[in-house]
Amino acid sequence: MPEGSIGRPPPSPGSMGVDIEERVNFTRLHEYRLGRVREALERSELGALLCFDCNNIRYITSTAIGEWSRDKLTRYALLARGAEPMVWDFGSAAVYHRLHSPWIEPRNSRAAFSTMRGAVDPALGLPAQLAAEIADELRQAGMAGMPVGVDLVDAPLIFALQGAGIDVRDGQQVMLDARQVKSADEIMLLSTAAAMVDGAYQRVVDALKPGVRENEIVALVNETLYDMGSDDVESVNAVSGERCVPHPHNFSDRMIRPGDQAFFDVMHAFNGYRTCYYRCFSVGYSTPAQRDAYARAREWMDAAIELVKPGVSTDAIARLWPAAQEVGLASEREAFGLQFGHGLGLALHERPIISRLVSLERPMEIQSGMVFALETYCPATDGHSAARIEEEIVVTDDGPQVITLFPAQELFVTNPY
Repeated sequence: MPEGSIGRPPPSPGSMGVDIEERVNFTRLHEYRLGRVREALERSELGALLCFDCNNIRYITSTAIGEWSRDKLTRYALLARGAEPMVWDFGSAAVYHRLHSPWIEPRNSRAAFSTMRGAVDPALGLPAQLAAEIADELRQAGMAGMPVGVDLVDAPLIFALQGAGIDVRDGQQVMLDARQVKSADEIMLLSTAAAMVDGAYQRVVDALKPGVRENEIVALVNETLYDMGSDDVESVNAVSGERCVPHPHNFSDRMIRPGDQAFFDVMHAFNGYRTCYYRCFSVGYSTPAQRDAYARAREWMDAAIELVKPGVSTDAIARLWPAAQEVGLASEREAFGLQFGHGLGLALHERPIISRLVSLERPMEIQSGMVFALETYCPATDGHSAARIEEEIVVTDDGPQVITLFPAQELFVTNPY
């Protein structure tokens, strides 16, 4: 078991439903998420939430359509105090959800007014029509005159909502408040998503030999995860050889060579719940410089995991990590995302965010039920290799549970000579 784990990790059952054991209870999941949003809304100054962020829509309504819709702003949801959630969908998807999502009242599943991010001629007036319908629903819910929280939206719609007399406020903070503590069902889905990446890394280890290209490893991981039942392989970073310094956060067609250090980050979703899961390898053999860099990155990781427990402030973790200059960068802005922590859930980046850039000045308290990833990075003294490690952590009252289980305590040499 990796260092930092306390007891058994959360279960990671297969994707099948069975009658012989308790697995993810999706009805309970729906009720938990909607309940969390209602509580966060009641604590806020808002009368309603109007969400265009696909993650927030799914959290509130337990509906989703293809990943192609993620950046299109074609769907939105409204939750007013004391009212049932409403979702406006992309054309016929509204009819589909009336048939297959019975937890949404039929009248509350509607076709959207979509501007397609401005591609529809503004003269048609769709933003004004959308704003008028939202204003009418707020009146029916008794929330007219109260501020409305909005998460992501394009400029014409902001103007239209304001033109309809709606006081628009920041709704993303309320949604992040709701989403930061995970239920047992959410943790099981996050653990299952991580288990799928465990399997993908086994295939990476088998394939990582001289002559293979970074993009071929990316294709292999995509194929493996979709075969396993992934909803969405958001991204796979593949970085090797001289590309390790500075970290480019992407992949290329570079060909792997003997003695390369290589690291990968797998970001995918299972039932919407995401991973951010780095592993680092040397190909064929490792050098003293590579092993030293990896040992330092591991030390920083283990020190951070050991500190994770309810009540600890995020600045305490950030202070354990090296300053930007210690990894060869000029500022914490340039180093952002290297010594890093971030919440995981329906989004890749939720609360808490842990970084020397933000946590020293504005820390937050770690709570039981949070799930977040911790990332460390250390360049090697050879000037081109670097170590990159990431672990996903469940915060419990008894200590941290690591759910990323592919071996990472020592630098893994693939296909050694």
